[in-house]
Amino acid sequence: MAPLPVFSGSMKPGGARWMWLRRGLAVLAAGGLGLFALSHLVRLSYEDRIVPLEQAPQAPVALVFGAGLARGAVPSPVLAQRLDAAIALWQQGKVQTVLVSGDQTKPFHHETRAMRRYLVEHGVPESAVQGDEAGLSTYDSCLRASTVFGAKRAVLVTQRFHLTRALFIANSVGIDAWGVAADEGRPTPWRYQVRETLSRVLALAMVMLEVEPAYPSGRTVLPER
Repeated sequence: MAPLPVFSGSMKPGGARWMWLRRGLAVLAAGGLGLFALSHLVRLSYEDRIVPLEQAPQAPVALVFGAGLARGAVPSPVLAQRLDAAIALWQQGKVQTVLVSGDQTKPFHHETRAMRRYLVEHGVPESAVQGDEAGLSTYDSCLRASTVFGAKRAVLVTQRFHLTRALFIANSVGIDAWGVAADEGRPTPWRYQVRETLSRVLALAMVMLEVEPAYPSGRTVLPER
């Protein structure tokens, strides 16, 4: 009787497939660590410019980022939180103008209109409110605030998890920016933290590549203090 063939396939610990699997896992691990390191670098870059509302420096403008609408075309709870912080900044004389930046390119989704209406209904005069209807992303909002609206110094208003990325972008595109966390003292949901890890790396790439905003045209100059 002939001897049975000896199996020498890929399941052996020393087989070729096992070796490539280990190499692939090592590359993925290195890539993940690299992304985490870059994200951490962006997070730390301007973290010292996040201050309590009462300690915010005076600036010509507060830049408020859109965060979606709720039923009835009113600001979502997250967005209302940002707008309330901007109202407080204006009431305390920290800023002269509130620039609301959001996505108004889709039918029946007038984000900036709802933001402006909310501010006026809560005591901010219409003359002190400006809207950027083409703030499709944090990057676009910051770059357009600088190039279209002429903002050179600003207080950024958003939630803490988003603020480090916004500050990195704004300061990188020519705005002397400080930040006020609209949710100061409140915990950040883990899903936002995971999303920001990747979003910060994307922001770094966009700044380095000097990506143009989706809608780069138009110019409105904000008042100088």
